[in-house]
Amino acid sequence: MAISSANSPDPTTQRNLRRTVLPNGLIVLTERMEHLRSVAMGIWVKSGSRYEAAEINGISHFVEHMLFKGTRSRSAQHIAREMDAIGGNLDAFTGKETICFSVKALSNHVPIALDVLSDLVLNPVFADIDVERERGVILEEIKIDEDNPDVLVHEIFTQNFWKDQPLGKPILGTTKTVSGFQQDTLFGYHTDRFRAGNMVFSAAGNLDHDQFVTAVAEKFSPLRSGTVAIDFGAPHVSAPVILRNKRSLEQVQICLGVPSPPITDENRYATLILNTVLGGGMSSRLFQTIREERGMAYSIYSDLSPYSDTGALCVFAGTSADKALQMIDLVMAEFRNLKESSLTDEELTRAKEQVKGNILLGLESSGSRMSNLARQEMYFNHFFSVEEVLDRLDAVTADQVQFMAQKLFISDRIAVTLLGRLDGIKLDRSRLVC
Repeated sequence: MAISSANSPDPTTQRNLRRTVLPNGLIVLTERMEHLRSVAMGIWVKSGSRYEAAEINGISHFVEHMLFKGTRSRSAQHIAREMDAIGGNLDAFTGKETICFSVKALSNHVPIALDVLSDLVLNPVFADIDVERERGVILEEIKIDEDNPDVLVHEIFTQNFWKDQPLGKPILGTTKTVSGFQQDTLFGYHTDRFRAGNMVFSAAGNLDHDQFVTAVAEKFSPLRSGTVAIDFGAPHVSAPVILRNKRSLEQVQICLGVPSPPITDENRYATLILNTVLGGGMSSRLFQTIREERGMAYSIYSDLSPYSDTGALCVFAGTSADKALQMIDLVMAEFRNLKESSLTDEELTRAKEQVKGNILLGLESSGSRMSNLARQEMYFNHFFSVEEVLDRLDAVTADQVQFMAQKLFISDRIAVTLLGRLDGIKLDRSRLVC
């Protein structure tokens, strides 16, 4: 039976969704979008870097790379040529809590795209020569991140915010861990984590659910049933002040953050509005104050990183060394303002409309809808209609946003990382008063 929003002529809010559980436990979700000529599909694995033991940190990402290097019936070149021959786009990513393999192709090419996707996910060979070659690629990828100050400051912050915990470990792993991966390690991880009960298959586009489920069931019938019991415990947060000198940089990169609610928290809508007002766009307080009024930075923004049981709200910026401490003072001032004074009706409305616009614009992409289906299944075991989400956003009050500011912006819980040519900059907790 289709799950759809309330009767409405608006095509952005009415959705034709269906869900089927295959005999081996694999969940298949689809959204029919008849006006498209393509289908976006993805196989989502409920695993990621936070579910890795310290000695194999980075293995999720390594396996993700290796699955494109050949199967028992296709070489890596064969996979690439087959996808190019149908104009398809094959991709993948690894996160803290998920791994996703996706493909987008014209609807008449779905059988070929599905065959390739299922083959690379189910039948990797992890050839020794490919393991060695890809090891070199990923070690270079780690170096790229170390040379990118935007990425590096975030990585240093994260590793110290969730210090000595899996959630704080880098998704790519480290030079030491990646250098130690061997074929048997990769096969062991793949066998353990790639199980039907630990995966979700989602698709959106011009498709018929029943026909699609039949095709998926045939391709994924060899997939082992069962789930994976992984429990590294709830992470605890640290609030260090980290100053990392890197004289090759012209700017000081700043990452400043606090713990925030997990992805399923009932306060998530008020937190989203709070983040939007703080640093979520060009009209945000931080952008207007620091870039437009003072010209202290080219880019400054805040961002939410919610996970299943925790989260972080972080402010990112880059500026010259002589302005770094003043910028931190200005951020603290905005924290205090949000705690002490309610939003005006105009600011609250603008933030709500900004968030709602982002949501609705995202629905114009079949890839976004495919991802939306999978994430709601994995985190909520429930589908929220667009109207329900918009109603929840509309219901957020200025008092709720102020309450979240008071709850989150606590001086003792603020973590800061500064990276760059620090030139004697000194920062201690006495400056982090809000």
